[in-house]
Amino acid sequence: MLSYVIRRLAVAIPTILLLIVACFFLMHLAPGGPFTSERPLPPAVLANIEAQYGLDQPLWKQLWDYLANIVLHFDFGPSFVQKDRSVNDIIANGFPISLTYGGLSFLAATVLGAGLGVLAAIRHNSWIDYGAVSLGIAAQALPNFIMGPILILVFTLWLGLLPGGGWNGGQWQYLVMPVIALATSYIGSIARITRSSMLEVMNSNFIRTARAKGLPERTILWRHAMKPTLMPVVSYLGPVFVYVLTGSVFVDLYFSTGGLGADYVSSALTRDYAVLLGVTILYGTLTVLVNLATDLAYAWLDPRIRY
Repeated sequence: MLSYVIRRLAVAIPTILLLIVACFFLMHLAPGGPFTSERPLPPAVLANIEAQYGLDQPLWKQLWDYLANIVLHFDFGPSFVQKDRSVNDIIANGFPISLTYGGLSFLAATVLGAGLGVLAAIRHNSWIDYGAVSLGIAAQALPNFIMGPILILVFTLWLGLLPGGGWNGGQWQYLVMPVIALATSYIGSIARITRSSMLEVMNSNFIRTARAKGLPERTILWRHAMKPTLMPVVSYLGPVFVYVLTGSVFVDLYFSTGGLGADYVSSALTRDYAVLLGVTILYGTLTVLVNLATDLAYAWLDPRIRY
């Protein structure tokens, strides 16, 4: 197992470095800049600003300094637009909020989706199966940018049960609707994958052998069928965890949570390349690390993967 972990890390680290380099060049190849506007600055003023942020240096020198700051100090530099704020400060303020309701959404989608899938597979071709599949399809048909306004319309404007936005220290009243808006997009997919995998496993030869030996159905389900059933589900859960964080862009805008998604959109509109690049690298690195964790979980579930 240790050799497998080392091999996966040997692939993940160069991937993250290549991601940083690619994002850096893409940002600099984009037309315009954070200091360009309809009313251009005087050349002398623009030259002083670019010198202050190191933008007057050759591109290779800017990349080298940027990589050195990230690798040695984990410093993404100052924001070009937001005065007296660094990219690290913006990420430190917004990312814990996005991670909080994103993690809760991931947990809710995993538990409810896997539970619906297992229940539908056990009660195959029954009203429970049809109801679980219909509920999963209905949830999947409502992405978070549609579910958000619907939740605000129903629970805030019509019923007056929940606040329509804000964060207020992460109190549960402010978490309910963001978590629902994010989780419903993935409950259906997880339920469908779990149901298909469970049906395939329950018709396998080793399950028939276990039943022929007279083992109780509960023992067969939890001890023999559950582990192979979760393998395709785990491979899907890795990207889902990143999706619920990147999908928080819409949730931040609709519910005004103060998460990282709002800063991400704002930096794109104002061409604050430092913030845009820092958040992109953060999400990209998180994607690589989550996929690495998924590979390790997959190897734990199936020892053949390690070889």
